[in-house]
Amino acid sequence: MIEPYASEQPVLLAPMAGYTDVVFRALCTSFGCDLTYTEMVSAKGLTFGNEKTVDYLSLGEEELFVGVQLFGHEPDRMADAAKTVSDRLGPRLRCIDLNMGCPAQKIVSNGDGSALMKTPALAGAIVEAVKKASPVPVTVKFRKGWDGDTCVPFAKVLEESGANAICLHPRTRVQQYEGKADRAAIGAVKAAVRIPVIGNGDITGGESAVSMIRETGCDGVMIGRGALGRPWIFAEVKAAFSGTPYTEPDVSERLAIALRHAERIEAVKGPHGLVELRKHLPRYLHGIRGAAALRTRLNGAKNAAEIREFLLDSLKNITI
Repeated sequence: MIEPYASEQPVLLAPMAGYTDVVFRALCTSFGCDLTYTEMVSAKGLTFGNEKTVDYLSLGEEELFVGVQLFGHEPDRMADAAKTVSDRLGPRLRCIDLNMGCPAQKIVSNGDGSALMKTPALAGAIVEAVKKASPVPVTVKFRKGWDGDTCVPFAKVLEESGANAICLHPRTRVQQYEGKADRAAIGAVKAAVRIPVIGNGDITGGESAVSMIRETGCDGVMIGRGALGRPWIFAEVKAAFSGTPYTEPDVSERLAIALRHAERIEAVKGPHGLVELRKHLPRYLHGIRGAAALRTRLNGAKNAAEIREFLLDSLKNITI
């Protein structure tokens, strides 16, 4: 078992703002995801008691474990936030992850996220402070660099500061999500440190996950955008790791999963969940004949009942 993942070759769901809510986390877990993470949580908002920020820590009844990702740049405030998270979630908290990779302008403009890659000493101080405050393992997710390749020396600082594991998304902040993920960077980090290294970026299925492990030697994979509209990707990757056959859901099965997603959001969040459904559900239609027209109809739905009616109707009529 690799701490904090409870698996020898973990397959993880990346924390994604606006997507990894309690419903999507539970759906991914049902398909074999080893550990899910909350949307990234502002340390400042948490220590100020901001209601919306605190809501990010709400877990589903079926969630046994979760990782919480914090962002911020002040070591003492990050430590206070980590203690708040630990006190609130207790034994259900698997780890605290520190966001040092988010490229969004509103995040980096405050010195948070991937901006910390420009100040490795401060990044190390944050890890040290959170380690002292947290009873659970502390991990860090970061990028290849700000505008160049600085991930190896940065990873060494994180390890020396006490990080239990690290996850690398091998694109620079300047690249955002453009271009191809540089797997060589993951391999270089893995060779440079002794703590577990998780590879992230361009995992689209079982084959790409297996090749990521083979090419980099990393200890596991983290899947972000590849899971949107395809939560069964975790089952596919697990099958590929074990060398067992896997058949991807057909159209009717995919739409049944989308309906399950919709119904669960409605049950958990009520009518307000419709806004979030509009982000998720169109992704389930990728590759389906007439998907553009279907997305238009889906986006025009006025309530969850219309969405359910649309999906049930689609189950009878849509083909590849």
